[in-house]
Amino acid sequence: MIFLELITLEESETNYEYGNDPYKRPMEKLLKNGLVIIDKPSGPTSHEVSSWVKRILNINLAGHAGTLDPKVTGVLPIALENTAKCIPIWHALPKEYVCLMYLHRDAKEEDIYNIFKEFTGRILQRPPLKSAVKRSLRIRKIYSMDILEIEGREILFKVRCQSGTYIRTLVKNMGEALGTSAHMQELRRIKSGPFEEEEAFYLQDSKDAYVFWEEDGEEEYLRNIVKPLEYGLKHLKKVVIKDSAVDAICHGADVYLKGISKISKGIGANEIILIETLKGESVAVGSSLLSTKEILKLEEYTNPVVDIKRVFMKPGTYPRMWKGKNKIIIKK
Repeated sequence: MIFLELITLEESETNYEYGNDPYKRPMEKLLKNGLVIIDKPSGPTSHEVSSWVKRILNINLAGHAGTLDPKVTGVLPIALENTAKCIPIWHALPKEYVCLMYLHRDAKEEDIYNIFKEFTGRILQRPPLKSAVKRSLRIRKIYSMDILEIEGREILFKVRCQSGTYIRTLVKNMGEALGTSAHMQELRRIKSGPFEEEEAFYLQDSKDAYVFWEEDGEEEYLRNIVKPLEYGLKHLKKVVIKDSAVDAICHGADVYLKGISKISKGIGANEIILIETLKGESVAVGSSLLSTKEILKLEEYTNPVVDIKRVFMKPGTYPRMWKGKNKIIIKK
């Protein structure tokens, strides 16, 4: 469980006439502001699985944070409707895989281990022909590779890598460097961004849970599968704002000291952080202009402390309590 310690700058109360606890949203709103973590089977592409989820949950839009390779199984985060804005944030985090690599000729174990060490760190990759990006040479980081088992020409290994790394290409390049050539036989994603294998559900689970809710009014199973938008942002450090500042930020205003109630410990300058209400709702994400230590030293500050980058909450969710064109003026 992720726990981020908060420092209170000013005790504030929230008005429960506006907004709501993200984990108690009405189901209809949850389906438009939620996410599901699917245990993707081999065969269909991530895009196809995303389309199936859209039909299962009877929603208009579903986006995914996964590869087009149909052979990849495992963790596939799918954003429902308004939650699509979170996908770039998930992509910024590393991914983890377990891969079965097959060598086309025999190789010494010592040479295999040396090649794995050689390909750990910064590597050059060219995306494969069947990819959604331009096939230009680019740098990707391999944070770690651990060989789990070697049996004949089969090598089972675990890799933690930068998002956008092509494991099929990595295996091919390692095989060429080893002098045996090789291909990816199986690949399972065990972590994608903030989501882990233990959190994933099968497609049939989603179907069954939706039917229980639609036909019997039973929400428990569906709520267990459909998580609120906030669940996918819990890894971010945060600034908790007062009710009086919420609508201004929904309209794109930056965050000022007067609007802050609490902040996370350890925020650094230029770090992507979450802007949250006192009820725990995600309002926006932004780039911190000051560190936590610098904010705590402020007595008065007329410049923003967070530069808003992406807004999640719709304007009008909280009442307008601000005025002015260029800065927020908080009413006391």
